[in-house]
Amino acid sequence: MPSENRRDLFIINTGDGKGKSSSAFGVMIRAVARGWKVKVVQFIKSDKWQTGEKKMADQLGVEWVTGGDGFTWESDDMEATEKAAADAWALAKESLASGDYDLVILDEATYPVTFGWIDVADVVSSIDARAEGTNVIITGRDAHQDLIDAADTVTEMRKIKHAFDKGVAARKGLDF
Repeated sequence: MPSENRRDLFIINTGDGKGKSSSAFGVMIRAVARGWKVKVVQFIKSDKWQTGEKKMADQLGVEWVTGGDGFTWESDDMEATEKAAADAWALAKESLASGDYDLVILDEATYPVTFGWIDVADVVSSIDARAEGTNVIITGRDAHQDLIDAADTVTEMRKIKHAFDKGVAARKGLDF
């Protein structure tokens, strides 16, 4: 249950629709414009993805950690994939506790929780114990109910239709 005494927020963008990460990165830009220090810890995607949001974050001076090794269905070594997620979580946990950031975005963090690679109770307790003034956004499909219960704001993006379903590949500038 969110604490009513906190002034910072814990936000979740979940659902099967497009726009979960894009929404979080919109907040990232707004936060930087307000002089906030921002960190992004990205789960799942690897450094081989040269995303537009990462390029913008670099230009804005946002700290960015790409903690994944690629999409799970492409993994040749699931043990290494799980370890990458656990390592990214360790960095995220330090960032939440440090007091160094006004906003920490945990992009695609729902997936390692859903897959059981990261303990949901640890995530909830770490977010609850985060440094005062640290706002948190988690993105990804299928947010665990314990995360939803702990959050201040939860938005579910719902897919009505998507170009990918007609065979249209993701496009630079629109999708990444």
